[in-house]
Amino acid sequence: MVGAVQFGVLAACVVLFVPMGLAGYHLSRNKMLFFSGALFITLAVGVHLTPYFPSISSFFISSLVSSSSSSSSPPLTTTSITSGVGLDDRKSCISFLHEISWDNVKEIRDFDEGLVAENGNLSNLGENWDWEKSRGVIECGFQKLGRSDASDLLNGSWIVVAGDSQARLVVVSLLELMLNRERMEAIRGDLFKRHSNYRAVIEEIGVRLDFVWAPYVLNCSDLLGELKRDGRYPDVLVVGSGLWHMLHVTSPFEYGLSLGSLRRSAVSLLSISSGLGNDGSVRGSVNSVPSPHMFWLGMPTLINSMLNTEEKRKKMSVVMQNAYERELHESKLLSLSGGPFLLLDIRSLSRKCGSQCTIDGMHYDGSVYQAAIHVMFNALLIESQQQL
Repeated sequence: MVGAVQFGVLAACVVLFVPMGLAGYHLSRNKMLFFSGALFITLAVGVHLTPYFPSISSFFISSLVSSSSSSSSPPLTTTSITSGVGLDDRKSCISFLHEISWDNVKEIRDFDEGLVAENGNLSNLGENWDWEKSRGVIECGFQKLGRSDASDLLNGSWIVVAGDSQARLVVVSLLELMLNRERMEAIRGDLFKRHSNYRAVIEEIGVRLDFVWAPYVLNCSDLLGELKRDGRYPDVLVVGSGLWHMLHVTSPFEYGLSLGSLRRSAVSLLSISSGLGNDGSVRGSVNSVPSPHMFWLGMPTLINSMLNTEEKRKKMSVVMQNAYERELHESKLLSLSGGPFLLLDIRSLSRKCGSQCTIDGMHYDGSVYQAAIHVMFNALLIESQQQL
């Protein structure tokens, strides 16, 4: 409103004072009337044509927005992330999500190696990680969500996590954020029963969390096929496996084939849940349920010298890990290459935390998986706002 008023005042001043100025130079009455009439007509035509020229319109709109945004902004909440970024630019914030660093990390020495081999490292270094202070990160406004905000974000959701021990540790970090210490300790033993599924229901916020033991990519494909057959679609789906395949099969080529099969299963599931055909055409009911948000849980950085068996040190070399990573990116499973899954890059996060964050070279401190959870939360916030 202020911008429009300022524009009107400016126009009135031009119409009034320019003819008077011309008169001051002793122009004839006819010339003064000519110039005043010409100015009036020009301004009138300009005002009427402005809506048809986007660049001109956007100039006045931006003036209005800048004047209104000068007031104090509200505190950052789960509904205001990326508020400083335009709607068309929010997707670019995805590329900054993993710009995370660790400070003052102490070496982990006080955990039983057998427990870590079974359960992973549960020390949880906690608040010693944060997003880096790059320009992109600051503009995107990423945030760590507390229990209340996380509950609001996930309220009424069904979350499915499928994979190996890395996926199980992601479930631990998610539950640690959602539950208080007493409730978490009461269920911790159930979470680490070897090679078993697990279900948790947080009734007060209507959240259902299913962990599915799926050590091979083929198991993940089977899960998606089961969801499709049953017509059940979780709100959030996190899957990831590869460590077992690397150790027991040791074939990057076969791993790549299984990833291609998973991609086809995921695209098929999305086409059914969104009411779209495989070619993108609309089909089925207009009341189709929303498509799940899909995340791929990447493998961690493996520190070969710290792996606890000779077989692991031989088969899970840096060369082999790079080959498996290459197959992942060439499979077009990930959103960066047009695939259905957004990457939770555990490899990058664990590498940044470093060797001091693990004692078996494979399972990392809880803060690594906590950071992955917050990457997922912020991705969900971005995707949700893009759909408004």
